[in-house]
Amino acid sequence: MSTAIRGESTTPSSRSCARRIPCNSLRNLLSILTIALVISPLAHAARGAQAQTAPPTLALVGGTVIDVSQWGHSANDLPNAVVLIRDGQIVSIGSMATLPVPKGATVVDCTGKYLVPGLVDGYSSVSNQGEAQANLYMGVTTVVARSSAADGAPDLRVSPGPQIYRIASVGTTDNLNPLRSQPAWRLMLQVTGAHPVELTPAQTAQELSALAQSGVRAVLIGPAVTAANTQWILEHARGLGLATYGVFAATPVRLAVKAGVDTLLHMGRYEIGVIPDELQQPLADNAYDAAARTAYGYAEHLPPMDPHLHDYARFLAAHRTVLMPTFSEFFLRLPNHRNLWREPAARLLNPHLAAGVTDPATGEMVYPLTYWEHKLPQVTQRWLEVGLSKRANQQAQRLWTLNQSIFEAYPHYLAGSGAPEMGSLPGISLQVELEMLVRLGLSPREALAAATNNYALQMHWTELGGIVPGRRADILVLDADPTASVWNLRRFQTLVVNGVVIQRESLLQPGK
Repeated sequence: MSTAIRGESTTPSSRSCARRIPCNSLRNLLSILTIALVISPLAHAARGAQAQTAPPTLALVGGTVIDVSQWGHSANDLPNAVVLIRDGQIVSIGSMATLPVPKGATVVDCTGKYLVPGLVDGYSSVSNQGEAQANLYMGVTTVVARSSAADGAPDLRVSPGPQIYRIASVGTTDNLNPLRSQPAWRLMLQVTGAHPVELTPAQTAQELSALAQSGVRAVLIGPAVTAANTQWILEHARGLGLATYGVFAATPVRLAVKAGVDTLLHMGRYEIGVIPDELQQPLADNAYDAAARTAYGYAEHLPPMDPHLHDYARFLAAHRTVLMPTFSEFFLRLPNHRNLWREPAARLLNPHLAAGVTDPATGEMVYPLTYWEHKLPQVTQRWLEVGLSKRANQQAQRLWTLNQSIFEAYPHYLAGSGAPEMGSLPGISLQVELEMLVRLGLSPREALAAATNNYALQMHWTELGGIVPGRRADILVLDADPTASVWNLRRFQTLVVNGVVIQRESLLQPGK
């Protein structure tokens, strides 16, 4: 203090001020100490409360994280990894040597295991709790779910269950459109004839906006939508953040691809893109009936080595549109299939999915005869059934051969099962789809990418599909390397769904 005083002026007024400083400083110091004594316990209590409410950390330690980036063309796997998860999201990933496990974290020992993102089924159904658990049991943690005539609308209340992204048709009447629950849309969207009909451009604009506001994540442009409406939908869907699927007839497939549709849906449908103009023109007036049968028949019977097919395949590979073949819908018509009803997950499914479609005892397709054909002698009925089966199998084989030719140009693929149509089953058939993609020619890693990160790349759903910071924590902890065999995607006991650890076998309990 004396030093400080010596530094001041020696005038009387200055000395007076200097003598008063210690008193004020003391009072200020006492005030500060008093406030500190009061605030310190409160701050400590606040920190304690914050620590108690902070979400716990889940740490997956010691496994190998499989790289599914770049459409499955990269192979920068991370061994001895640490994956930190908090509040349903991946927050950090690194090696055990560089990323410490936070104190108090819940640790899952993954030594000798392989970590892959949860699988995405890009076109399927989740209409009840059984289907939800069947999907999880088969490693499917996200489903792009549609309404179906057999199952109705997706059930958004299932728990546990996969993340559900809804898809709806746009541009035509549709009795299954989710907007039909609203009185203003009920009559406008009602199918009154044998087939859906196209909406006006003004109605389509209103519908697209309403679907986006309702939380739908993707829209399907169907056969009856004509070229002008298709181009308008594709342009505006992107601005609304909606992914786009297409099954085209009235719109030429090549035009839709050039306009930027995200994915072409279904083997047996996108091959129509190879037809000549004289078969395409009638489809603009009627996308169904005789014109469609002629167009699809032409594409189906095209020789696999036809130069027009190879030109079409190169066209697809040169554009950003990807293929979603839903091979699973033809699985039971192709060689080397098996009875899907023997899968453990099938016990969770409603048997009505097999009614009139497959025989659960054999797993084979059922080809029902007409009322009048049932009046014929048994031997004749059996002959008719064998004939129907043979024709269906021949059709499936022709389409498969065409897709082998398309694959040679190496377009990109997304995995979708199409369940529960034509004998495909929720959850189970997504694994079948991956088998079929490998049978087509994809590597196991590329097939895995088609059910994971390809969705982030193509649909811009960057919250899923990868084990990287910022993605949703949906992870399978596999017992064997999935890049060695796609069958290893079935070999797991533990999965993480939105940051919650689930033991797989517990999912076989109905209504869990």
